[in-house]
Amino acid sequence: MNLIHRTLLAGLGLLALAACGTESAKGKTRPATDAHGTQAAIPAPPKKRPVDGLPGMPPVLDPKDVYAADRPNKLSPVVKDFPSRVYVPNSESDTVSVIDPKTYEIIETIRVGRQPQHVVPSWDMKTLWVNNNRGHTLTPIDPKTGKAGKEVEVHDPYNLYFTPNGKYAVVMASLDRELVFRDPHTMKRIKTEPVTCYGVNHADFSLDGRYFIVSCEFSGELLKVDTQRMKVVGQQKLPFDGAMPQDVKISPDGKRFYIADMMADGMWVLDGDKFTEPTLLRTGKGCHGLYVSRDSREMYVSNRGEGSVSVFDFTKNKLTKKWRLPDGGSPDMGGVSADGKVLWLSGRYDSEVYAIDTRTGKQLARVPVGSGPHGLAVYPQPGRYSLGHTGIFR
Repeated sequence: MNLIHRTLLAGLGLLALAACGTESAKGKTRPATDAHGTQAAIPAPPKKRPVDGLPGMPPVLDPKDVYAADRPNKLSPVVKDFPSRVYVPNSESDTVSVIDPKTYEIIETIRVGRQPQHVVPSWDMKTLWVNNNRGHTLTPIDPKTGKAGKEVEVHDPYNLYFTPNGKYAVVMASLDRELVFRDPHTMKRIKTEPVTCYGVNHADFSLDGRYFIVSCEFSGELLKVDTQRMKVVGQQKLPFDGAMPQDVKISPDGKRFYIADMMADGMWVLDGDKFTEPTLLRTGKGCHGLYVSRDSREMYVSNRGEGSVSVFDFTKNKLTKKWRLPDGGSPDMGGVSADGKVLWLSGRYDSEVYAIDTRTGKQLARVPVGSGPHGLAVYPQPGRYSLGHTGIFR
């Protein structure tokens, strides 16, 4: 081989090496370089900033959606084998009607204490507690068997919640004018927080679980409560004469609380962090219950005084639909089925329960029950743990 040929081959070899310059000996891509041959910085992917939650609280799955664990049929291993049922407390009959949601038929009637108001899933989701308000007891129901256990003495249990870390049960003692923090299993009283408003009623917790907002039905007020300190840290009167706040729900992004008001005929929209004066969004006569859809996009608002359900779109920040029950009714409290397809609501003044298609708003069934049906629980539902009421899951 002459000198010219050797020179040409060497040049081709250099070109080949240059062409493969971005590959290492093992075929891996080398770091990119700038025009001066200096290794260029590769931007790191943005990190999700973890939420500084209440100590002991399960971590927030998605800072932009507190309901991220509530997707259709995403049942916890704890509840996945429980039969699907609708538990209806009949306040004037002192019973709980148990409905099979597939047949819309009552399969059992359970005798409980005087004036049952709500059926509440426990924090660990293993027990349903019936709040016998005037009987001053809680009746435990095993959702696996549907059988009631021995009543537990608890004074004035109008409603029941659980702190996000599962450390305490919180009894809304409406007539006693107290928030009572109790052991979540034995219901032994641990701390009592007296309140100056009348009719402590419903609540929901902030994204980080460090505080919760409480409605006071009979004095038209709101409370802000520090969860860890178990202490009221804020109180305000709603700017409406005769206000009667009811159900409370937080927005998926955790930035706002919605408080139903049956006398103002709409929802109050509150900045919970700042706890400034809220604004009113009218929905319909007797606005009462608030239930978030399984995809976190909408909220169903029961208007008890006119027999309708308003649909609020979180993204559009406005009401988009209104469903009216045929032949009227008094839609009150309830919940959404595990698959998200059916909204169940009690007919408070009509001794019946309504099943409503969440895609069309069509009434699927009216089920006759006992007298004064109130805070019914659809069970089981998706989620990792329960914050109480008729089923607030995270």
